[in-house]
Amino acid sequence: MPERILLVEDDARLAEMLNEYLGEAGYRVHVAGSGHSAIEQLGRLDCDAVVLDLMLPDMDGLDVCRHLRQNSDIPVLMLTARGDATDRIVGLELGADDYLPKPFQPRELLARLRAILRRRGGAAAADKPLRFGRLEIDRAAHTLRVDGEVRALTGYQFALLVALAENAGRVLSRETLMDKLKGEALEAFDRSIDVHISRIRAAIEDDAKHPRRVITLRGSGYVFAKAQD
Repeated sequence: MPERILLVEDDARLAEMLNEYLGEAGYRVHVAGSGHSAIEQLGRLDCDAVVLDLMLPDMDGLDVCRHLRQNSDIPVLMLTARGDATDRIVGLELGADDYLPKPFQPRELLARLRAILRRRGGAAAADKPLRFGRLEIDRAAHTLRVDGEVRALTGYQFALLVALAENAGRVLSRETLMDKLKGEALEAFDRSIDVHISRIRAAIEDDAKHPRRVITLRGSGYVFAKAQD
């Protein structure tokens, strides 16, 4: 299903052009020519993002943004012809995800819109637990469960397990894993990463000596198997 965009723009010619351009890019566009119309439409439409002009005939676009943030976390891309950077700063502080000064190229608007939608989708995906058969990895709660039973891991081991699981089916070298975990405590010097892997196996495998989920490929690294129960 195409993603829905609410375009809040009182310039009829610009709104028509953007409606056509975004429609050709695969989006389903709804147009509001005023702040009150935007608020009304958002109350009944399930939109994925808002492109919001700050200069509207009935109310300030910043007030529309403020109203949105009191009721929703929908991504907002602001459009502004104002030269004052204060408006942009206030808009971002109110919760807008990005801004684009007028005049602009439609291609740039499309690129920025796609970027905030990707970020939104990535954040939503990160909140969903990873499930592999009997194994559940809840990234938001930092919890590992096997058959519904919580298994204990250190913070570093949990981050290592997540890095493997998010790349299930791919071979990851020790260097790649350490690079992915740069923000974690520096516990991966030398071959200590192998020790952490062995503790992860003890937590998730039926037989840690004959692992079926986290597999060593000699000389290459590790792979997290997707298909095991």
